[in-house]
Amino acid sequence: MHGGYTPRRRPNWLLRLVVGALVMAVLLVGGTAFRVWEVARLDERQPADAVIVLGAAQYDGEPSSIFAFRLRHAEALYEDGLAPRIVTTGGNRVGDAYTEAESGRRYLIERGVPPEDVIAVEEGSDTLLSMQAVAARAEQDGWRSALVVSDPWHSLRARIMARDSGLKAWTSPTRSGPVVQTRETQLRYIIRETAALLYYRLTNASVDTESSGLG
Repeated sequence: MHGGYTPRRRPNWLLRLVVGALVMAVLLVGGTAFRVWEVARLDERQPADAVIVLGAAQYDGEPSSIFAFRLRHAEALYEDGLAPRIVTTGGNRVGDAYTEAESGRRYLIERGVPPEDVIAVEEGSDTLLSMQAVAARAEQDGWRSALVVSDPWHSLRARIMARDSGLKAWTSPTRSGPVVQTRETQLRYIIRETAALLYYRLTNASVDTESSGLG
């Protein structure tokens, strides 16, 4: 007689597999989000061959506020003597008369940066394609290191893509502008960038987020 005792059933292998997969997913997403947040807080400014400004929206040749903040930050790095040239990036959308790269170049020249020190790389509709186009131009011109300027939450993915494209890259993010004004905005961008980085790791492709310039 066992006095009515019923041995406890062990969880079956399928349940263990599901739980394990969920735990791994939480760790992966959480770890990626932490890295996005961590790198966003860093400014790796140091001497480099170029400052790369990632493009964002422009309106008839006039950079959007997000883009203008990036361009002014790149100008400050250039004026501090950290790089001898600024590279603006980004193609155009259907119907645009100007590319993001060209509007950025015009903006910097109007602010007093010598034209010969501003290079517009007008190819690429997202971060990955822009980085690949810049890497090709760097190889052509004989330079390879760069400070990448974008918004804080975009910094990790931009740096990874730059390095995957063959550039020796560090990040120096903007500290002002629409994407850093409120905690709600910051949280939204961290979530977006976490998803975008995981997507890139899985597919080696960039997510198209044309409204923000964070593709």
